[in-house]
Amino acid sequence: MTTRRMLTLALGFSTGLLGFAAPAISGEATTPVAPSLQADARQPAPDFVGLDRWFNSRPLSVKDLRGKVVLVNFWTYGCVNCVHTLPHVTQLYAKYKDRGFVVVGIHTPEFPFERSASNVTAALKRHGITYPVAQDNDSHTWDAYRNQYWPAQYIVDRNGNVVYQHAGEGAYDEMDHIVARLLKAES
Repeated sequence: MTTRRMLTLALGFSTGLLGFAAPAISGEATTPVAPSLQADARQPAPDFVGLDRWFNSRPLSVKDLRGKVVLVNFWTYGCVNCVHTLPHVTQLYAKYKDRGFVVVGIHTPEFPFERSASNVTAALKRHGITYPVAQDNDSHTWDAYRNQYWPAQYIVDRNGNVVYQHAGEGAYDEMDHIVARLLKAES
């Protein structure tokens, strides 16, 4: 177990990107960053930094993705909770990718064997992942988002602002509704 995970479990909660407290139990940390999606409640999304390698895409930045609704998905292939979320993330991507929606997977390893690019490539193939995925072996993007959980999802609006964060499994319908609303409202 990593120091990061031990600290989160010991404290029982974590303060995330936007200063909220969320429980450390997977599947129970859903926090709408801006429940009403008011522009003044949104926070700029940190950029993707210090990434080792990109799969299924050239390197991307938050600036490159302006004008699109983005789901930033922190995961690692060795995490069973992450693996449980992947079918939902890939379905969401398939449903909205032609309407201006992008998923960016940030593969941040917990264990040394998860740092292998060939292992990540095999996991992408095994799970049918075709959206962009970046390898964050040194946790630079993880740290930029002040992320604490595997898995964790951040929804970014077309202006590059984080409007929603969820940690753990679940909230799939909620994320679908938020993405649909953002795509409709901002098109």
